[in-house]
Amino acid sequence: MKTKLLIVDDEYMITALLQDHFQDEGYDVYVANSALEATQYLDHPIDLILLDVNMSEMDGFAFLKTIRSHIQCPILFLTACIQEQDVIHGLEFGGDDYITKPFRLQELSARVASHIRREKRINKQASILTSQELLVNVTQRKVFYRNVEIPFSKTEFDIIEFLLMHANQVFDKERIYECVWGYDKEGNADVIKEHIRKIRAKLLKQTGSTFIETVWGVGYTWRR
Repeated sequence: MKTKLLIVDDEYMITALLQDHFQDEGYDVYVANSALEATQYLDHPIDLILLDVNMSEMDGFAFLKTIRSHIQCPILFLTACIQEQDVIHGLEFGGDDYITKPFRLQELSARVASHIRREKRINKQASILTSQELLVNVTQRKVFYRNVEIPFSKTEFDIIEFLLMHANQVFDKERIYECVWGYDKEGNADVIKEHIRKIRAKLLKQTGSTFIETVWGVGYTWRR
């Protein structure tokens, strides 16, 4: 069965270009030129969404806020915005990654393929990870503390899983980015800093501990 992509962008030339490109690579591709148009595809088994930020009527951030609780697949932003605050907003709303315009088709293809591979690996796993009283159900992709679930986004969970599986090892943000998503360092690893900030805040609020330590000048580690 072919992998299904949904491309949402109000620039017709871009959606046509991406549709042709990904169809040539063997994907089934749905195209929408507005957020409203995109909603008609949400009942399809979408494997990944490419979502433009700067759309008229409803921008990509607003659209993501309305659908994230119902859509579990990876969502990658396509954006000309490179301000840090824009990146933070996208991650807070549930985005998994972003690529700036103009972009190289080869890099975009690598990002899409890496997220798809990651999803397939996760779906095959079945295990439980623990750290003190924290329980991480890899199969259900849920985190519990004293039987109370702590909600995390997909990407936040991916980082927790990776760091906990390699507890007490130190990784810089570039290495975490590469290992979690599986592609080289051409991507912007600064998103890791914001994801880890959010993870720590949620863990601290529920457990009184952040679990993830900063090794200054080196990176991050999960301390058991």
